[in-house]
Amino acid sequence: MRKEIYSILAIVLIMSACTDKDILEVAVYETSASGNQLKKIEEFPSSVSKDRILLNPEKSYQTITGFGGAFTEASAYLLNKLSKENRAKIMEAYFGKEGANYSLTRTHINSCDFSLSQYSYAPTEDKELKDFSVDEDLDDLIPMIKEAMTVSEEGFKIFASPWTAPPWMKDNKHWVGGKLLPEYYDTWALFFSKYIDAYHEQGIPIWGLTVENEPHGNGDNWESMHFTPEEMTDFVQNHLGPKLEKEGKGGIKILGYDQNREGLKEWVDVMYENKASSRYYHGTAIHWYESTYDYFPEALQYAHKKAPNKYLIQTEACVDAEVPHWRDDAWYWSKEATDWGWDWAPEDKKHLHPKYVPVYRYARDIIGCLNNWVDGWVDWNMVLDRQGGPNWFKNWCVAPVIVDPDTDEVYFTPLYYTMVHFSKYIRPEAKIIEVNHSDSEIMVTAAKNLNGSITVIVFNPTAKSKQFSLILDEKSKDISINAQAIQTIVIKT
Repeated sequence: MRKEIYSILAIVLIMSACTDKDILEVAVYETSASGNQLKKIEEFPSSVSKDRILLNPEKSYQTITGFGGAFTEASAYLLNKLSKENRAKIMEAYFGKEGANYSLTRTHINSCDFSLSQYSYAPTEDKELKDFSVDEDLDDLIPMIKEAMTVSEEGFKIFASPWTAPPWMKDNKHWVGGKLLPEYYDTWALFFSKYIDAYHEQGIPIWGLTVENEPHGNGDNWESMHFTPEEMTDFVQNHLGPKLEKEGKGGIKILGYDQNREGLKEWVDVMYENKASSRYYHGTAIHWYESTYDYFPEALQYAHKKAPNKYLIQTEACVDAEVPHWRDDAWYWSKEATDWGWDWAPEDKKHLHPKYVPVYRYARDIIGCLNNWVDGWVDWNMVLDRQGGPNWFKNWCVAPVIVDPDTDEVYFTPLYYTMVHFSKYIRPEAKIIEVNHSDSEIMVTAAKNLNGSITVIVFNPTAKSKQFSLILDEKSKDISINAQAIQTIVIKT
């Protein structure tokens, strides 16, 4: 009997040794509708599932530029109204190494809808822009950016976008709509150059520019200026690009387009028509507002193939046309949100704008983008109030962090934790790698970081938990993910 026991123990020990050798060492973090917020998961129920996620780091795709959000006057103004403790808490949450560790950010040139009022750095008509000044940004916007730079250990890139040129440069002489008059193309190029210099003097290096936020306009609601693909390319090819190059600013990245994905083909066909047209474009900028569920993979693939060596960056996204829900995590996991198109989309586009789950929209879009050549993904406002502003046009939206400045309270919504799953664990210069998985109900993406670690992100939108075997080379790990959940799995290789 004793001999038999020893034999059984020996077999168990041998099996354990083999199993340990073949098991992947992973750290798993989960955010879920059931209440997990980047919770480290260390125990998994026994799996009987045959579903697999197979990683192939030998096959890689695009190089990651970064993830992050936007510095707006609205966000900066709100931070100034909070206590020092809560302001610091938010900045650490976004830029600290233990927080989201944002690596790619955006800001606005002149005012935008998420400003307190309409303003320009050059309000007086003058082609030489002698009165150019960024003093409007000194109270709120610039201090927020500087504080973020202090908090961030690894630093971050920042690109800037204009919503409009000063009205005096436009054919309609208004903040909203209209076109840049051809006689002011050189002046507008000078404006960009002066902006870069002014921010540099403040100690803020500008990494890149988008030529115009939403060149199709925004329904003539807030600051805007219209370009056709041909007009924007003319401006970049013959004015902005040569101006920056002549002044030694050729390293500034110029991103064209900067609107929804359905228009991508038309724009990249013009931008990258030939060497001359594409010379000064460093990449293409896109938004997500064309749909609440479709991330337009065919359009993204087309844009990449048209310019495979250029950036393809998602530069703005938010839960739009909604007043934020305060301290109500369940709403962010519920199919209750509506966007602008719920009421106003034309009939042939209505199907693109159904009610949606905010967390799902973020997770689905980011993973869909990463699996279709997008190399950067930037959210919109970092901080808004309980109304979804301040916003001079009352264009209310949701941010990952909502605050009540009157009571000095802060609410980190589930959208914040969703962003962290990507921004903290997929770092700049990471390579997206090949993933094959057998469960069509989940979404998966993976990246290999410069330090050798591999990050796998799994999104399960279903109402049931899922089990799968994660496989890398000859090692594997059985993992389960809760219903309605996002997981980040970090493999140290």
